[in-house]
Amino acid sequence: MTQKSTHVKPALGLPEFIALMALMTSLVALSIDAMLPALDAIGTAMGAKDIHESHLIVSLFFGGMAVGQLFFGPYCDTRGRREAIILGLVIFALGTVVCMLADDMQTMLIGRVIQAFGVSGPRIASTAVIRDQFAGEAMARVMSFIMMVFILVPMLAPMVGQWVLNIASWLHIFTLFLLVAVLTGTWFWIRQPETLPADRRKPFSWAQFLRSSRFILTHKPVIGPTLAMGCVFGGFLAYLSASQTIFQGFYGVGEMFSYIFATLAFSIGLASFINSKIVMRLGMYRVTQVALIGSVVFAVIFLGIIELFDGLPPLVVTIGSLFIGFFFVGLLFGNLNAMAMHPLGDMAGLGAAIIGSLSSIIAVLVATTVDSYLTVDLFPIGAGFVVFFSLAFIIIRMSLQRPDKPAESLS
Repeated sequence: MTQKSTHVKPALGLPEFIALMALMTSLVALSIDAMLPALDAIGTAMGAKDIHESHLIVSLFFGGMAVGQLFFGPYCDTRGRREAIILGLVIFALGTVVCMLADDMQTMLIGRVIQAFGVSGPRIASTAVIRDQFAGEAMARVMSFIMMVFILVPMLAPMVGQWVLNIASWLHIFTLFLLVAVLTGTWFWIRQPETLPADRRKPFSWAQFLRSSRFILTHKPVIGPTLAMGCVFGGFLAYLSASQTIFQGFYGVGEMFSYIFATLAFSIGLASFINSKIVMRLGMYRVTQVALIGSVVFAVIFLGIIELFDGLPPLVVTIGSLFIGFFFVGLLFGNLNAMAMHPLGDMAGLGAAIIGSLSSIIAVLVATTVDSYLTVDLFPIGAGFVVFFSLAFIIIRMSLQRPDKPAESLS
């Protein structure tokens, strides 16, 4: 017996729904990518000991999200999607204020963790809102459309962050976060109805939480894509956290960093657009398999190029290689998430929480480990790609031998 879905009829037209969900989801990317040009300035202002401590401003954000998602998943299943989203935005705003008032790195990192905890509300609840109305390949298609709009934020956010640095200071990057949070919360509250009716909500109980968690953590079609997503995102997060160090530190590109970052982010957006066109025809399982093979081949070749040039290939070679590799990564993000969510139905909130939390914890551990070896060249990044993209491929091959196999009933 399969886990049933709510299948609430969408209240908004698809373009507005995609735009709203993309804006809500993109608050995570904005909170990370707009900070990238300012990491050195913030590190200096906060008295950071080395570049690795500044990288924690990015990587610890995902640690805070891992905790927040475990809270907001059950919360949005119990109290509804709308309340979880608004509460999360309020907490995010409080964390932003803490960052603005910080005068040392410890306080800054605490503020970032609070921000991340809060942004988990809209991050998790928006995924549940999507799953309430779409499933399977249809959800993968919607997620790809959202990723296509969402990717504009990583492309533009570093430019916006650099622009703010040029005319004011890094403090006003946090002012921008507050404005976007208010805009998003207002738009959502006015336009998007609740997608989890009161009669389908589940009062929280530890017994149910443990039963649901056991189902999710032991069901291969859920846990497999979740672990693979953590590995893939971990490799990517290692690059993301160190991207300013790589391009402005190793290559000395200066303010061109934001344009290089946007170019590489465009590769992921292009992949998401193409995925939205092919996933309904080919199926998310087949697309994922091809993308995983492509990502492993890219990683091996990229590591070989790094070795060939003694750790630091020419800038154009690095950008070209990463552009190709991130195309395969872009195919994976939406599909792995949709594959993990597919069997969950009414457990969408808790499922999104555990999937997001576990994959984030794995990603943070991977990224901090890889970045700890980053000193003067790209070898740790290339080796991280090879190890963790290959591990993701192996996990998917072992856990999803039969694509779209129905989930067993929880009850």
